[in-house]
Amino acid sequence: MTKLIKIISAPLISLIFLLNMSSAGYAETTVSPEVGFIFNTLLFLICGFLVFFMACGFAMLESGMVTSKSVSVICAKNIGLISISAIMFWLVGYNLAYGINPGGYIGKFIPWADGSKIETGYADGSDWYFQMVFCATTVSIVSGTLAERIKLWPFFLFAAILAGILYPIVMGWQWGGGWLAAAGFSDFAGSTLVHSTGGAAALAGAIILGPRLGRFTKKGEAAPLKPFAASSIPLVTLGVFILWLGWFGFNGGSQLAIGTAPDAIAVSKIFINTLLAGAGGVMAAGTVTRLSGKTDVVQMLNGCIGGLVAITAEPLMPSPLASILIGAVGGLIVVYGTKMLFALKIDDVVGAIPAHMFAGIWGTLIVPATNSGANFGTQLLGVISINAFVFVVAFIVWSLMKATMGIRLSKEAEMKGTDVSETGVIAYSIRD
Repeated sequence: MTKLIKIISAPLISLIFLLNMSSAGYAETTVSPEVGFIFNTLLFLICGFLVFFMACGFAMLESGMVTSKSVSVICAKNIGLISISAIMFWLVGYNLAYGINPGGYIGKFIPWADGSKIETGYADGSDWYFQMVFCATTVSIVSGTLAERIKLWPFFLFAAILAGILYPIVMGWQWGGGWLAAAGFSDFAGSTLVHSTGGAAALAGAIILGPRLGRFTKKGEAAPLKPFAASSIPLVTLGVFILWLGWFGFNGGSQLAIGTAPDAIAVSKIFINTLLAGAGGVMAAGTVTRLSGKTDVVQMLNGCIGGLVAITAEPLMPSPLASILIGAVGGLIVVYGTKMLFALKIDDVVGAIPAHMFAGIWGTLIVPATNSGANFGTQLLGVISINAFVFVVAFIVWSLMKATMGIRLSKEAEMKGTDVSETGVIAYSIRD
């Protein structure tokens, strides 16, 4: 019996000892620079894997939201855009963002090269990879908005411009130490830098491109559902769950270090707040749609994204309750932002503009409520500057492309569906 007690008690005593050590002395614990380098590099790589997997989430969400005659093109767009983003971010994007002078506006048009040193705290390649998947996420936001009426290769050209030039410039303003960073702007993981940037580019494209044929009535209301029915709600749901999973890498990896106990605690808190904000967005969107009629599952799914986008600007400092409330407002913004776009006859197929641009603006402006180091004036300056710059430049680019190479399918091609007209690969048998 004594032997049995010793066997059982030994690991418990060890566990209590370790817990006491971790709670009382973690701040004094240090690791060698090389060990810290390894842990920080792993954070970038592992979280980068999660953000890369968000590409699958976007592909599934968009494939489910479009009609059954436009699914193959969505798949082509999503695997194409991440490939284009990788090439362009290596070729010019990274150094446009990080080659910027302190307080400056634009970096250098040169390819990325590895200059890893233990003193920097992480491998340069891990940082390049982590930042590249953020870039690809920005481009993914544009894809779904313009679905079912845009030509494939003009979209690829715009993806190259957004990934290689537009996104890296605004990224550099903050994360590269540019003028917004010098002004004190705060955007922890990119509510504005990533999500509003993608949303603003999508909004400009949607205005220039126009809505799908027959999408709106003369009163600005959405046309009857059947001709534009989503091809697969289960696929949309799968896509949102994948995006939610990827968001833990998106926000958690933006701590940028996990080589110390305080950093590990911070990443854990970010995970919790990210989860709760998404949950708040789901339930707020579900509740408000139920109160006005029937529970709208699509708005619940987009409400999740709106909540996640909203918390992305500051996922570390809020309390769990504050995170739920921030996410809930993001979900409400998605519902009412979608109605506003309908009234304006702006056709956003997947609801990306309210979920990413509008909720991203909210998340960035509310940062000072939980982070005393930020102030509303500077946050507003950043929101206006980034959204205005991206929208205006994207509007010009889309307009030039429309006037030269053309960006919209013909009426006949749109009626047949983009799968037939653009790829010749039919995703589903089309039935009446």
